[in-house]
Amino acid sequence: MSKGRPIGLLLGTEEDWPAAFEALVTRLGPVAGHTLEAERIMNEPFDLRAEARYSLVIDRLAWWYDLPREWLKKISLMDDVYLLNNPFTFQAMEKHSAYVAMMRLGLKVPTTWMVPHKSPTPIARFEYMAAKFADVASKYNAPFDLREIGERVGYPLYMKPFDGGQWVGVTRIASAEELQARYDESGERLMHLQAAVDGFDVFVRSLSIGAETMSMHFDPDAPMHERYSVQHGFLTPEVGREVVTISRLVNAFFRWEFNSCETLVKDDDVHPIDYANASPDVALTSLHYYFPWAIKTLVKWCAFCIATDRRMRISQNTREYFSIGDRDDLSYEEKLEEYRELADAFLQVAEYEEFCAKQLGRLDEIAVEYFGGPEFDRLLVDAVTATFPAHEHEAMVERHRGLVGAWVSDQG
Repeated sequence: MSKGRPIGLLLGTEEDWPAAFEALVTRLGPVAGHTLEAERIMNEPFDLRAEARYSLVIDRLAWWYDLPREWLKKISLMDDVYLLNNPFTFQAMEKHSAYVAMMRLGLKVPTTWMVPHKSPTPIARFEYMAAKFADVASKYNAPFDLREIGERVGYPLYMKPFDGGQWVGVTRIASAEELQARYDESGERLMHLQAAVDGFDVFVRSLSIGAETMSMHFDPDAPMHERYSVQHGFLTPEVGREVVTISRLVNAFFRWEFNSCETLVKDDDVHPIDYANASPDVALTSLHYYFPWAIKTLVKWCAFCIATDRRMRISQNTREYFSIGDRDDLSYEEKLEEYRELADAFLQVAEYEEFCAKQLGRLDEIAVEYFGGPEFDRLLVDAVTATFPAHEHEAMVERHRGLVGAWVSDQG
């Protein structure tokens, strides 16, 4: 039996999903000759030649902080450690390049413009060249009419940071006057203007973990604990497949394997609006009913990657996708099917499903027992009471117990 190296958890302030992940890994035991274990990672100085202790690292921190990001790059390039997610493409691509790439591939991304900073960002390390930069700006920065751009995008529209997350800095704008005011307030943030898909039928948020995707009915205007509503069959089979295909396409194209994708469905047209999320929402108080699925799937994908010695792909094969997207003889539907084949091959969907059937059959029973048991209930109470004000504790604990309990019941 191979001892293996631990699964590293690179965390911020999260306690709920890491504890549940660790509990399932411990209960699962050996998988295909590999002993799985999880370990939380400390940020500390590191020797660039020191061998990493981990087989795989789940990253929830490096998008925001330099030290862990550079450590991830080191252990990927030097030690072949598998990373969820790829720090190279997440750092370089952000939301802007994700929009551009998927537009070229023919997806129905709403009309999107980028506008210059209201206040150009100062670059401290180049202060000695400030005067020269100012000369360049005055010579080459073209004046523009913001109102004209707003009319071309159309109202209502959304202004949002090109690299944002967690809905920070996102505003819905209904008029030219409001656009000017919000732009004046944007300061040093580089912004997109994106047309709204007004009157959409359903907002879908799809959480993808490796070769699996869960599409959830989402209400961005509701309180966080009510945004995901438990609805089954709210998409037609055809639209449901398209939503999953788009999610897998984005992930395979950018080499992301732990990501969420937001799409708006209107008259059976699927419009992706946000699909670059370095640390997708997996909080218990957000996902509730879907939380056990997310944690179980994360365990399954980690086990598959480690036991099959799956190698992390750093480089992209963008030309394979562009060669499909640039063809005029293929319909949108035909292109989607071609993309699906490429994405499923990258994610090894068939191999993953076979591995799960042969090696992880007992995990379903383990998950039902854990999420229906007292240890998880204590975790649930801790997570809920840490999130909500004291006067809501009793009601929120019962609400989340009921939703997770419904998932446990549905597994039978």
